[in-house]
Amino acid sequence: MSETEHKNLILSADEPLTGRPPEKLFTPNWFAVYTSPRHEKRVAQCFIVREIEHFLPLYHPRHRWADGSTVTLDLPLFPGYIFVHIDRSERVRILEAPGVLKLVGGTGRQPAALPEAEIEALRAGLSLRRAEPCPLLTVGQRARIRSGALAGMEGVVVRQKGGLRVVLTVELIMQSVAVEVDAAELEPLDSGTPGNAKGSATWLSVRTA
Repeated sequence: MSETEHKNLILSADEPLTGRPPEKLFTPNWFAVYTSPRHEKRVAQCFIVREIEHFLPLYHPRHRWADGSTVTLDLPLFPGYIFVHIDRSERVRILEAPGVLKLVGGTGRQPAALPEAEIEALRAGLSLRRAEPCPLLTVGQRARIRSGALAGMEGVVVRQKGGLRVVLTVELIMQSVAVEVDAAELEPLDSGTPGNAKGSATWLSVRTA
């Protein structure tokens, strides 16, 4: 054995046994983990015990009980999901955790890595801004107003600049009016869901001004 090989052997023996590939081969990424309903916090606690780096963004709505008292809740911002920072080779450790259903996949059976910059931006920025869940509204998708005097009216999402508006058309006279709404007032519908109009009015579109 050469002197160089002998030195390398000594250095390798002194390295801690981590049970993972060498650092240069260990490439952690952020992945989304899908959990059982209302198990996000339990999964997070399990990850703490197992020393798995994770991120569970929360929001803090105030809830009023029937007796008039109020309390601030800590709820998952993305219900049913928690993020983990691991190497792909460690996915078995995640799947073994109680309450975990699967890692969100990409192509084939491999989980899809999330952009590092996006997760880090969420981790840094959510504490500085007020956030709450919002329905996912995509272009061309039907949506229903779920609260207020216009609750039950439906339309189609159209992406433009500015705030959301709903265009109401009275078909009998072929006239339209634009009504401002908040994104939180809308819920997505299946693209094939037929519209339900009140009276003779039909929602043509939900658009941003």
